Amino acid sequence: MPWFDLPLEQLREYQTETAEPPELDWWWQRRLDEARAQARPAQLTRYEADIYGPVEAYDAEFSGAGGDRIRAWYLRPAGANGRTPVVVKFIGYGGGRGLPTEHALLPALGYSVFVMDTRGQGGGLALATAALVPRVVAVCHADVPFLCDIQRAITLAPQPPYTEVPEFLAHNVDLIPAALDTLRYVDCALLARRITARCLLSVGLMDEICPPSTVFAAYNEITAGKDIAVHPFTGHAVPAAHVERQLRHFRDFLLGTEPVPQAAG
Repeated sequence: MPWFDLPLEQLREYQTETAEPPELDWWWQRRLDEARAQARPAQLTRYEADIYGPVEAYDAEFSGAGGDRIRAWYLRPAGANGRTPVVVKFIGYGGGRGLPTEHALLPALGYSVFVMDTRGQGGGLALATAALVPRVVAVCHADVPFLCDIQRAITLAPQPPYTEVPEFLAHNVDLIPAALDTLRYVDCALLARRITARCLLSVGLMDEICPPSTVFAAYNEITAGKDIAVHPFTGHAVPAAHVERQLRHFRDFLLGTEPVPQAAG
């Protein structure tokens, strides 16, 4: 895979050209209010206590948009007394929550983890969550995030899922203005301006799924404390070594803050 996007020095200065809708905050607040109004109580059911032993694993269910029920795993570390830092984990595009065994690392290190069974996309959701509920998110990790600088992405990315948009618009030309306008409301490069959490992002300079410039478009809009791991010779896969960098970032900025913080990843 070649370096097909802007040079790194230009990426670090790149700004999205997409204009923010003037009513963006109102648009999202209305939808959050509607979701909360339709919410039913969350449910937690202990899961396979004889397998997971001292690590408490729960099958969680709660209300999402439109009152639709969302599933998640909630894992608490062994010996946890009282409140612990919670990492909310969103799974990437096309993925799911899997089994608790796949998420045991953070509980082993003293963190509770809430693994969302997101429908479709997750990696863009960490940034969106940090932007929309900034008072409860202390740290945000976003690996090669999707849904950033969308209007550039759909003209640049050679691989799905961004290619689905131009494929649709090629046969629905009358919908182009409305579609491009609508995409602005879910663009994480615009929402990123509202993030107050300490952030760590990652980007692969050979990523044909989420082009590097779209990731930097979001990163460069964040005004809170931030860092980005740049991987020159990787595509959309994040190097395994990056996990240790994330764990160090958690230790530096998540533990020891008050009140008990949350992280979106």
